[in-house]
Amino acid sequence: MSDKILVVDDEREIADLVELYLKNENYTVFKYYTAKEALECIDKTELDLAILDIMLPGSSGLTICRQIRDKHTYPIIMLTAKDTEVDKITGLTIGADDYITKPFRPLELIARVKAQLRRYKKYSGAAVQSDNVIVHSGLVIDINTRECFLNEKPLSLTPTEFSILRILCENKGSVVSSEQLFHEIWGDEYFSKSNNTITVHIRHLRIKMNDTIDHPKYIKTVWGVGYKIEK
Repeated sequence: MSDKILVVDDEREIADLVELYLKNENYTVFKYYTAKEALECIDKTELDLAILDIMLPGSSGLTICRQIRDKHTYPIIMLTAKDTEVDKITGLTIGADDYITKPFRPLELIARVKAQLRRYKKYSGAAVQSDNVIVHSGLVIDINTRECFLNEKPLSLTPTEFSILRILCENKGSVVSSEQLFHEIWGDEYFSKSNNTITVHIRHLRIKMNDTIDHPKYIKTVWGVGYKIEK
């Protein structure tokens, strides 16, 4: 069965183009031009990934993103205008996993979609042993169930946040660069030093874990190099 992907963009040419490229990759596409139609689809359809334009009539992709994250963990890719850095950061903060800036190359979007689906399935627990649990200083990560607990209290993490924390814990004592995290999670070549995607996800993880950048108990920034969790 093919993966089901939601596409929401009020620019019909863009939505239609994205639909065409996704269907060429044998994905099942649910395409809408308004937030209202998209929200109805989310309520009644089991989806595997969502592609959301931020600017929509009557609502916004950010609103849809929040509502998805209230109930679902599948990946979300935001489509943003060229100079809306605040929107990109907001999207990542409320639960989006990635963003791509308009105008974009359709093949780049397809690569991002494939990377997100690979990562989501890899860490979904479907093929992982039930005893695959990481424990570190009050932090418990269950790879099989995709649950995370801090001091016995559940942490609500997005798929990307879960992946970042898992990778850092698996590499305890070693520095993991932003580029390394990016490639391991997304598995593509679209990383640049100006890309702040990882930085935003790390910041959001710290907030959820009540960690600080100045006196970190868990995620330590190694300036100019990357991030690490001490042994």
